[in-house]
Amino acid sequence: MQQRQLGRQGPMVSAIGLGAMSFGGIFGPTTEAESHACLDAMWDAGITFIDTANIYGMGVSESVIGRWLASRRVPVTIATKASIVSGPPRRIDNSAAHLRAELDASLKRLGVERVDLFYIHRRNPDEPLAEVIGALRDLEREGKIGGYGLSEISPETLREAHAIHPCLAVQNEYSLWSRQPELGLIQECARLGVAFVAFSPLARGMLGHVPLRLDQVQDGFRGANPRFTEPNFSRNIARIDSFREFCSARGWSVPATALAWVMSRGDHVIPIPGTRRAERLREWLPLPSLSAEDLAAIEAVLPAGFAAGDRYGDHQLQSIERYC
Repeated sequence: MQQRQLGRQGPMVSAIGLGAMSFGGIFGPTTEAESHACLDAMWDAGITFIDTANIYGMGVSESVIGRWLASRRVPVTIATKASIVSGPPRRIDNSAAHLRAELDASLKRLGVERVDLFYIHRRNPDEPLAEVIGALRDLEREGKIGGYGLSEISPETLREAHAIHPCLAVQNEYSLWSRQPELGLIQECARLGVAFVAFSPLARGMLGHVPLRLDQVQDGFRGANPRFTEPNFSRNIARIDSFREFCSARGWSVPATALAWVMSRGDHVIPIPGTRRAERLREWLPLPSLSAEDLAAIEAVLPAGFAAGDRYGDHQLQSIERYC
């Protein structure tokens, strides 16, 4: 597995990570045995970077990973997040007290004394950024985190935060159907030496090995997302079918090709596809080597902005920094 650096001051990690959101049952029921089998397949594939959060299953994802780590004792790089308070009402808390308390709980569930990367899951604009970054810097100096990250933020927030204390990584949604980060954020990360961690690089399953059916995405999360509701869903399936034909003609896996495309956007870009099933993870590899001609052909099949519908519903966009 190719390696990439997690920020200019961070560790080397596998060029593809594993997003562990689905371990918490967010995309359908799962079992700990199924999640552990997926983590075993991850390790066998050479993937050493795991991304989770306190809110994924309200601690379930971290606990599952913690028990796997305790039984396998393998050297992996762990990232987790805090600041979303589920409520009701749902709110964002970036206060030092909240971040510290949630980190301590995450460390306990994971069974570790530190995590390599700790994100604020969303930014609260009502809390001064200097105070938020100062709290994260304190956690780093205490040895509880290797560095901090920011999620779903704008280039301007990154510039301001990085000037206060260097940031290791920014995590935003990025894939063939969600390309807003190309409008400044990926470039700013490269300029500052910050890793860009792309979540949902397989379009929440739309760029998986097998086409999704409408009934499969009525899981409470995707079901409230405009891209997964009709008539948008059928339009998106039809567009992606053309990409499937492109991959099939070359003997390439659809998810592997989609991941290779994300990785082609810069040496600092690290996709973290998510799954809870070992068999799905195995479909990600091997990655095809994409030539300039291949990239141009993919752009013709799935041009920027092809997706019908917004990537989130209005209720989900309230805590996301929108800069375009």
